[in-house]
Amino acid sequence: MEAKLIYLGEVKPSGSILLVLLSVGLSLAALMLDWIANRSLGQGFSLILPLWICALLSAGLGYWAVPLLQKLKMGQFIREDGPQAHLQKAGTPTMGGVFFVPVGVVVSLLWSKFASDVVAVSLVTVAYAAIGWVDDWQILLKRSNKGISPKMKLALQIGVAVLFCLWLFWTQPESITTIGLPWGLAIPLGLLFWLLAGFVLVAESNATNLTDGLDGLAAGTGTLALLGLGAIVAPTSTNLMLFCACMSGSYLGFLVHNRNPARVFMGDTGSLALGGALAAVGVLSNTLWALFIISGIFFVESLSVIAQVSYYKATKGPDGIGKRLLKMSPLHHHLELSGWSETQIAAVFYLINGILVGLCLFLR
Repeated sequence: MEAKLIYLGEVKPSGSILLVLLSVGLSLAALMLDWIANRSLGQGFSLILPLWICALLSAGLGYWAVPLLQKLKMGQFIREDGPQAHLQKAGTPTMGGVFFVPVGVVVSLLWSKFASDVVAVSLVTVAYAAIGWVDDWQILLKRSNKGISPKMKLALQIGVAVLFCLWLFWTQPESITTIGLPWGLAIPLGLLFWLLAGFVLVAESNATNLTDGLDGLAAGTGTLALLGLGAIVAPTSTNLMLFCACMSGSYLGFLVHNRNPARVFMGDTGSLALGGALAAVGVLSNTLWALFIISGIFFVESLSVIAQVSYYKATKGPDGIGKRLLKMSPLHHHLELSGWSETQIAAVFYLINGILVGLCLFLR
């Protein structure tokens, strides 16, 4: 896909403008959805209030945490085979997930009075954040862009997924045996549902991890996806709606420091937590159809990596060198090397994710 076919001209919005537009758009959407559902601020459960409380807490905490990460020399190591423009980002603090992920988790737990479903999805989120933290920490210790081994990382992700599915099977053995679809339709799966649920948890966390490659990209698409999923599950679980709104606000507040040019990166700590939160809510609420649509950006990013690797292996010649389908994977790097700026890519991905969220709300 050549840049000239989809190039946005000379329009290159700044990171600050994107943040303002995203914040206003999310706020208006949350207010409208609360109004349609007759949710008032006085009721205690809404989208807009936890969204902005967590956004302000996360943004405010960042003004203390980011300088601390800099002081502790938690600088990111940039992959040498990545876009050359990214080399100038070397030394930017990473592991930002350690300060904003707990905001959404703690606020949602306190607000819901430790409701069992919020406790469950919070534990999954924290567990995936912990896996990411170990990976980030190993990168810093080794002073390279390689953390724990891919096999170990995958094993830990699968372990968390299995434990979550076992808990869900133990507490709700007969309530989830089908895949819910829009308009009350369903596909019976029986025990196969649990295999799908485990796959979704692992795949979603890896997909959001792959999307975290440009300033504000994963955080912006993540806050949209979380708020959209919160609106989808609201009719059946106000507690899960609250959790999604809190997490959405946390990622929105993080964007104050992660917008282009980023002062801090979320690291695997934040990106794995994002996927874990989305997947846990989708599985527990049986809204996997909505999760798939809302996660369209993450899916395409993952698909671009799979396609790149598969095509390279399939076209290997006698010299052991294959052809590349994209200039670089994931897709956002291909667009970047095709002439797009980071903010252009983020803006288009935000817009697409917003459309996907709107589609889900229309179909429910």
